[in-house]
Amino acid sequence: VSRFLSNPGREHWNAVKWILRYLRGTSSLKLTFGGEKPLLVSYTDADMAGDVDSRKSTSGYLVTIAGGAVAWQSRLQKCVALSTTEAE
Repeated sequence: VSRFLSNPGREHWNAVKWILRYLRGTSSLKLTFGGEKPLLVSYTDADMAGDVDSRKSTSGYLVTIAGGAVAWQSRLQKCVALSTTEAE
């Protein structure tokens, strides 16, 4: 949704309303760290040319400690990848 702030359409406003309803309904939830061993795990992934306007790929990552998420990000890549390997 944040990619379309300069020129939002009706579908973007609908997405924002859905996000706000979700946040209101889940405001009592929280991140917790279980009794697991303090294991550091990270995940990463990318798509290939997922943005239909620019043909740029989106990549993201998630880092967990003891099963609780501590860092995450998803962003549009700066250049156009020419293969799935390059996108990753």
